[in-house]
Amino acid sequence: MVPDRSQETTKGLVLIVVTLLGWSSVTLFLKYFTSYIDAWTANGWRYGISALFWAPLLIARLIGGRLPPGIWRAAIVPAAFNIAAQICFAWSPYFINPGFITFLLRLQIVFVALGAYVFFPSERAVVCSWGYGIGVVLVLMGLTGLCFLAAEPPRGATAVGIMLALGSGILYGGYALGVRHFMRDVRSTTAFAVISLYTAGGVVAAMVVLGADHGAKAWHMTWGQLGLLLVSAMAGIAITHVTYYAAIARLGVALAGGVILLQPFLTSTASYFIFDERLTAWQWLSGGVAIVGAVIMVRPRGTRARESAAAPQALGQAVETA
Repeated sequence: MVPDRSQETTKGLVLIVVTLLGWSSVTLFLKYFTSYIDAWTANGWRYGISALFWAPLLIARLIGGRLPPGIWRAAIVPAAFNIAAQICFAWSPYFINPGFITFLLRLQIVFVALGAYVFFPSERAVVCSWGYGIGVVLVLMGLTGLCFLAAEPPRGATAVGIMLALGSGILYGGYALGVRHFMRDVRSTTAFAVISLYTAGGVVAAMVVLGADHGAKAWHMTWGQLGLLLVSAMAGIAITHVTYYAAIARLGVALAGGVILLQPFLTSTASYFIFDERLTAWQWLSGGVAIVGAVIMVRPRGTRARESAAAPQALGQAVETA
């Protein structure tokens, strides 16, 4: 029986909205945790929880002989980029606010474009198109405005936070390219499960070595705060990656990716009420310019595929808020 297209589209829209809300909450959770635990501890616990969530899938596919050959080796490079990106991302809320961070992460799409030009010859025609070039320029202009049209020029802790957020965007771009190159024939959920396990190993090890009380400081939090830590891991890493891939299967990469680009506006609005984050009017305008540029860049790429053909690209886009 062929599924009803309108029902599938409706399911896809529900799934992508769930994903959008989950990912929009990530930096808000991380900012909240800055008052109670260090970034090493937040990283270790959140990814540790995510790895436990994905472990049954890996075990079942391993026992059933359904893991692609060489997947453990193929995941090493993407996971290394992901670990480095996640460290920068988790530390950035200790210096700047959530909305600002989520806008700055759009730098990822520019570095994915540059990497696609270098490593994927089949995509050079798209990357070199006028529309794509205009998108790149708009993203860079918007991010520049975000940094320098604030109430005060970036310096001190703010400058550190900006560098961390931009650095995580660049590293997430490397992660996306690594996934597309090394894991292009792997199902998206399987690829992320393996990468999540590797990432958990890296950030948990960093937590044990560098975290306050070797990560045990989390137990000084209340049960309610520990519950929020669990929710942040599920909403930002585990469950919403599944809903994102499911949405792509029903909507395609262009529409799903376009909806996700609304994330900075949702996060910034919530941060205004929760943390009193106040972007200037010029920063809002600059952020809007950056998002318009990102939409222009996403569109020509996204019309090509559903989840079966676009899983590696989708996985690369997804990780930026993990």
